Amino acid sequence: MRSCHWRDLGRINYAEAFELQRAVAGRRKRGEIPDQFLIVEHPHTITLGRNGHMENLLAREEILERAGVAFHPTDRGGDITYHGPGQIVGYPIMDLREWKRDVVAYVRSLEQVIIDALADFGVEAGRIPSMTGVWVDGAKIAAIGVHISRWVTSHGFALNVSTDLSYFQYIVPCGLVKPVTSMSVLDAGAPRENVIERLVFHFGRVFECDMAQASANIETGELIYD
Repeated sequence: MRSCHWRDLGRINYAEAFELQRAVAGRRKRGEIPDQFLIVEHPHTITLGRNGHMENLLAREEILERAGVAFHPTDRGGDITYHGPGQIVGYPIMDLREWKRDVVAYVRSLEQVIIDALADFGVEAGRIPSMTGVWVDGAKIAAIGVHISRWVTSHGFALNVSTDLSYFQYIVPCGLVKPVTSMSVLDAGAPRENVIERLVFHFGRVFECDMAQASANIETGELIYD
């Protein structure tokens, strides 16, 4: 069974997480490290994917600044989304050549990890045909956007656990006029560490890898390799 190291980096700003992913992905491409599953939380941030449309950003720069929301264009797929406190953001850095060389299968499997983890907390989530992400009764609870270079993945998913959903007012989430929801809104709130535990478990099961917790400097986001 393949090995995958997972790490909870705590709250880290988006720019730092982006550079960290690039560095880790580079090491994975060179075969220096096994697959990685990085878990973070971001401060209030709006990101625009490489296929995004600026018209889906509904607030001017000065309004975002007053609200304490950063804005970052990025190289993941998808359109525009919000990250913030109360979300669990997962960034798998995987070499798909050692799993399946199938981008669609990878995205569907990420969705399955979240669907199965939510089921452990009594939330019946699923998919909507032709729409990426995880949904509960027509409302999005988790967004997915990935980047793949030389079959190595980066970026990933954002699951709304106790997220303040009012921040979604500044965007058209993922370019879709659809509502958003969270575990808390669905009366399925749980401690962050409990949700992470189930995500890690199902990630290992779905992607058929042995999950090993690895060290990290939570203050700086620096990864520590044995």
